[in-house]
Amino acid sequence: MPIDAAKATSAEPRTTELAWDHKDVQLYHLGIGAGAATPDKPHPATDPDELRYTLESALHVLPSFATVAGSGSSLPEGSREPGEGTAVSGGLSVPGIDVDLAAVLHGGQKVTVHRAIPVSGRAVQTSTVPAVHDKGKAAVIVLRSEVADADGPLWTCDTQIFVRGEGGFGGERGPSARLEIPGRAPDRTTERLIREDQALLYRLSGDWNPLHADPEFAELAGFDRPILHGLCSYGVTLKAVVDTVLGGDVARVRAYTTRFAGVVFPGETLRIRMWEREGRTQVSVTAADRDDAQVLADTVVEHS
Repeated sequence: MPIDAAKATSAEPRTTELAWDHKDVQLYHLGIGAGAATPDKPHPATDPDELRYTLESALHVLPSFATVAGSGSSLPEGSREPGEGTAVSGGLSVPGIDVDLAAVLHGGQKVTVHRAIPVSGRAVQTSTVPAVHDKGKAAVIVLRSEVADADGPLWTCDTQIFVRGEGGFGGERGPSARLEIPGRAPDRTTERLIREDQALLYRLSGDWNPLHADPEFAELAGFDRPILHGLCSYGVTLKAVVDTVLGGDVARVRAYTTRFAGVVFPGETLRIRMWEREGRTQVSVTAADRDDAQVLADTVVEHS
């Protein structure tokens, strides 16, 4: 059987050493739109709020950087598989899991921050598969990566990997609750243009899946052109919330959760709606150019 849930969840934890520096952080920030014009920042390249993402002497680290930290900026020797080196493929390399990468989708993501991510660092990542859910026609693999440096825990990533055609193995179905959109107007709405070259820049942070760059590969996957990385939309959205709700203070973010509900094509505009409560901002992200087609759902930023 391609998926042996018991074998996957009981496998020994895998450890990986991670290292990053200010260039990795700056490249990631540029990949999610730092320094680009927005409705309230007509001169972004020299805006002090943007320089916190792009200038090494003023740099802070957006917590969503945790999804790419240590991925490196060069294509691994001999690498040709989509997403090789990313959290998604990492979750597919454990005992008990043997699936076709063409059937894999990134279903959801959560980052929990234990303290501020340093601009440069070395850390150890410990990865496990705490659950494999049986959705009938599909399986959902839950990958947990806990990262700590010499001073203790830094962050925890929970990644949900959706694998089409691999359900029906008799496992638990797992949670399926959806977060309802509040029945009132959003407290804030902002828009972010996704540049035509956004995916080409973002992939330099370590996700080399040709789906995001190669038109022929995208066509084989059922798209008429390459699509944006879901984790790029994830980062763009968190930056928008930090900049508009949290006064630009990345240290206030405690956790950030989303479900990937639809695709984004480079050149489109993301419409980001926010509903604020004490310690929590709920977010809905849609493609403004396609009648507000849902992009990110069940999205919450927990913060101080």
